[in-house]
Formats: sequence, structure tokens, C-alpha cells
Amino acid sequence: MALPEVDFIWMDGTLVPWKDAQVHVLTHALHYGSGVFEGIRCYETADGPAVFRLTEHMERFERSARMLFMDLGYSVAEMVDAVKATIRANKLKSCYIRPLAFRGYGVMGLDPIPAPVQVIIAVWPWETYMGEEALTKGVDVGVSSWRQRGINSMPPAIKATGNYLNSSLARIEANRHGYNEAVLLNEEGKVCEGTGENLFIVRDGVISTPPVSDGLLEGITRDSIMVIADSLDYPVLEESLVRTDLYIADEMFMTGSAAELVPVRSVDGRIIGDAGPITLELQKMFFRVVHGEEPDYEEWLERV
Repeated sequence: MALPEVDFIWMDGTLVPWKDAQVHVLTHALHYGSGVFEGIRCYETADGPAVFRLTEHMERFERSARMLFMDLGYSVAEMVDAVKATIRANKLKSCYIRPLAFRGYGVMGLDPIPAPVQVIIAVWPWETYMGEEALTKGVDVGVSSWRQRGINSMPPAIKATGNYLNSSLARIEANRHGYNEAVLLNEEGKVCEGTGENLFIVRDGVISTPPVSDGLLEGITRDSIMVIADSLDYPVLEESLVRTDLYIADEMFMTGSAAELVPVRSVDGRIIGDAGPITLELQKMFFRVVHGEEPDYEEWLERV
């Protein structure tokens, strides 16, 4: 699906027209995946557009860059302001937000350090990642033959562009097999995450999600759902899972900034069923929070 174009992209401190935000074909990141990024959402609220947990996302962005020896050249506060300025310049009430820092043009070779660092922020209207129907009817997923990257080979704590090659392979495989999404296991065979989402199961009223130590990205939406579940008095466990735990779950759902909260109706052809009551309650509460309808979570919303 083609991206819906807007007026401006923030690029190295300047708002430039969408079509002018270009790089050289010998840009280092284009050849070696030397970049870090974030996925963030801005929601329409009664008090105007608000970005969900913007500062936390930009803090993770800075941490990713720091672990790859990339100096962004901007503080977290400056990046937060740049996101808001980009949304305002494009006159958007809601949008998806993509900050990206990458090694630019100037040198070639596997050592990225000599290449300059460039930073961009793009925003565009984007409905839920898997489609509106998925939010109500759920999705069918399959366990991928591709394993998630190892924590000592491609560290998941770094939200790096190159880290997502195996996610692309898994998504292609899932689509070719008739699934909406894939579940990746880690190198030990434990359940890790989706191609771009964290995952949860519910069994006997208890919510479980794999721990970060099993090789998954420490998702901000994941954390939000855990906090919301606790506020609703649902027990939440971070525990290792195997694929058969998914087959016998009473409920299952996936979370992410792009995906939001999507129920899973089947795994490898094993039917879990329609979205269950706990999934639906969490989903309803999540959307109330991001749309500014829950005062207790106002601190998660940063007004544009």
C-alpha cells in the first residue's frame, strides 16, 4: 500500500517538502542497515492531537543510537519538540510517526563510524497496521520457521533497521502460508514476539507475556498494557512460553505502536476463537487511554 503523502518531513533540523526528502544511493545505511528508528502514534482527542508516550519513545530512540555509537546531535527534548513541530506543519489530527537516524553518504565499508549521522522525522495518516477488521475479528498467525535474532548477535534492545530483516522473511513466509502474521521463536525455541509486535496469552484468567530476556523488544505498548491490566486487577506474569502454550491459550493478543492491540483467533490452524472478554476489556481501555478519555493516564499523552 502506497504511503499517503503529506506536506513536510523533518530532516536534519529543517522541515523540507515531502518529495525533497531524499538521500544518495551510496548512503551507508542503504547498504548495511546502519540505522535506528521508532514507531509512534499521535491520536485525536477532545483537546487536540496528542502523541502517546512520546518522551519514552524518544528516550528509547536515543538509547538505540547510543548503543550503535551514533550521536544524534539533538537532545531527547529537542526530538520531542521536532515531532510536535512536524505534526503541526502537516496539520494532522492523528498520524503515525517514524523517527529515523542513519549513517549517511560519504564512506563505504563495514565500519560505520566514519559515516555521518542523519536524522529524519516523517509523519503520515495510517490506520491500524493490520486493518480495522483485525481489531474486532482477530488475526490468524503461524509460528515461523525463521528464528528471532540472538541477543548476542543482533541485540533486540537496539531498535535497529538491520534487525528487521528476519522479521521481513517471517512476514513473507506467513503471508504465503495464508496467515496474517508470524510468531518468531528464539534460538532456544521459546516464544519471542511477532514480526513487529509483542504478544500475550490469557489462561485461567492470568495474562502471560514472554520476558525481555527471551530476546524481544521491550515494547512501550507492551508496558502500557501490563500497567492497564494491573489497574484492572488482572494478574500479569512475565514468563517463558513455548509454542504449545499458544495452542491451549484461552485468549491471545498482540501489541505494538503500529498494531495497537490485535486479538489472535488461531495459531498454526489451532483455533483460539473470537476475541475473549479480557482481550476486549484491555483493548477498550487502551483506546480510551490513547484518546484522552481516562484522566488517570493523562501523563502518557503529550499534546501537540
